[in-house]
Parts: sequence; C-alpha cells; structure tokens
Amino acid sequence: MALRQWPYLLLANSKRLCEDRVSSHMRHQKKTIKLGRTADHRRALLANQVCALIEHQRIKTTLAKAKAVRPLAERMVTLGKNGSIHARRRAMAVLRQKNIVKKLFDDIAQRSAERNGGYTRIVKLGARKSDSALMAFIEWVDAEHIAEEKPKKEKAKRKEPEAKPQQAEPEQAAQEETKAEAPAPRHEEPTAPPTEEPKPKKRRWFGRKSDDS
Repeated sequence: MALRQWPYLLLANSKRLCEDRVSSHMRHQKKTIKLGRTADHRRALLANQVCALIEHQRIKTTLAKAKAVRPLAERMVTLGKNGSIHARRRAMAVLRQKNIVKKLFDDIAQRSAERNGGYTRIVKLGARKSDSALMAFIEWVDAEHIAEEKPKKEKAKRKEPEAKPQQAEPEQAAQEETKAEAPAPRHEEPTAPPTEEPKPKKRRWFGRKSDDS
C-alpha cells in the first residue's frame, strides 16, 4: 500500500508548493494609483501636495490626485502623533522640508491627537471647464482656519432711480388750481396784410448771348 500511495503523495506535495509560490507573488491589496507618471515623479508629486496641504490647510486639485494624496497625508499625521526622533526622520525622508515637518509635528498632529484616523476630508467640486476633469478640495477635518477663495468681482450695480420730488404744499396747490380754472385772456389775432400778386419772373438764358448785345 505504501508503494502505491507514494506517487500521490509526491503530487500533493508539489501542488502545495506551487500554491505557496503563487500566493507569495500575487499583488493582493496592493493597489497603486499611477496618475500617468513614473514612480519617482509620482512620489515627488504626492510629497509636494502633502506639503501644500500642511501649509495652506486646504488645496484644490483633481479628484484622482486628492484620493492619492489622502493616504500619504494620514500616514504623515500618524508619524506626527508618534513624535519620536525616528518618526521625524521618516517624515523628513518623504516631505524633504524642515519647516513643514515641524508644523506637522507641532500643530497638525497635536490637533488630531484625539482622533483615530480620518484626518482629511475630500469635497467634490464637479468638472473643470477646460478639460472636464473632476475637481475636489482636500482639507484637514480639524482645521481651525481654512483658506477661502478670493471672492469674484461683483458687477457694477445699476444706479437707483432718483427720488421723486415731494408734493407741493396745500397752499401752492390751491393757487395752481385757481390759475388753471381762470379763463385765459383772448388775444386778437393780427389781420394779415393784403397779398400782392406775384410779378412774373424774368427768364435768364445762360450760355446764349442776347440779340441786342
């Protein structure tokens, strides 16, 4: 029996080894938003976006970039809440700006100390006019002062119509009524002088000499 079962045991072991190799190389839960860029370019782009978010508290970008920035920004806040020197060095390796790392650890991380994740918020704004790309705001949930957009210039308002003059006093109104009721004096029309009969006009012949000359 043992000799007959030997080939089956070899097949089972080889199948188990193949499954282990395949599972170790499958990319489960490793989704990466490419953004149409190489790895180095994408890493620099996301780091700059996170630095702008830390500095201005809110940034306007495309929806795809906002979704890519969100996990990196929250990871930086987690390092800030840790507060150790090793965490500062890890944040510095990603962001590359000392003043931004200082503000992250001293301000934003302290402000989000009681929150266990979900430090950012994405607000959808609709499509952009130029290329119809979906736009969005990404901001900190616990932001104290959010930078607002500059208000658009309001159109010049139309001039209000001037106020009508107030009604005249009753005495003046009564005088005007009496004047209107009084008959107007008749003016005799001057008699026209008698019309004279028009004299016949003399005809002039231009370009033709007269016989008398």
